[in-house]
Amino acid sequence: MGVAGCSKTLDPSQYPTPESLYDASVEAYERGDCRLAQQGLQRLIFELPPRDTRHANVRFFLAECQLKQHLELEAAQQFRRVSDDFPRHELAPTALMRAGDAFAKLWGNPELDPTYGETALATYSELLGRYPNSQAADSARVRIQNLNALFAEKGYKSGVFYLRLRAYDSAIIYFKDVVARYPRTEFAGKSVVKLIEAYARIGYVEEKTEMCLYRLQYYPDAEGAEKQCDPEG
Repeated sequence: MGVAGCSKTLDPSQYPTPESLYDASVEAYERGDCRLAQQGLQRLIFELPPRDTRHANVRFFLAECQLKQHLELEAAQQFRRVSDDFPRHELAPTALMRAGDAFAKLWGNPELDPTYGETALATYSELLGRYPNSQAADSARVRIQNLNALFAEKGYKSGVFYLRLRAYDSAIIYFKDVVARYPRTEFAGKSVVKLIEAYARIGYVEEKTEMCLYRLQYYPDAEGAEKQCDPEG
């Protein structure tokens, strides 16, 4: 296949058939030349027969190139087409995972609106449901844990924000939500400590005592509530 390696463009006159264009495009992709590969891949979407299984490879490779160019939404769309149009293709589980990756990349910061993060989480969860025994599913489980940590961080920081404003009811709602939904993250223990602080500030003695016992049982290493939970204090 040496021709593609010497070309700066995939001229239709040089690659007049879908077969020759496909081979040249894949060679360019595997060589890491996304700029050249995309020329052929985008043409192939229209030139290959509709149910040709090579569409799965074409869309997957095109999506990977789009991710490198920070075109996450376009990449997610192409990845989804692979898993939805060719659900039994060997690339389908990985494509669904990569669609989730694209949405996760669009979020990635607890300070931002979590919509893309929620879409990523839903996509990873869909992968677990559709392809539970795939290697992609194993990777998705790790990604779900990482996303949950970000959601927990966002909830915790929101609680701290309201606590500083002395909007205790709102703060308590956020902290409770973190503990209930993300109990295995580092922010669960921190939220328990903040709940104790909030209850202490508003004089809810019974709730504070219960939360101190909860901390002692489930988050004994969480620091910051020693004074509030000290019976002698």
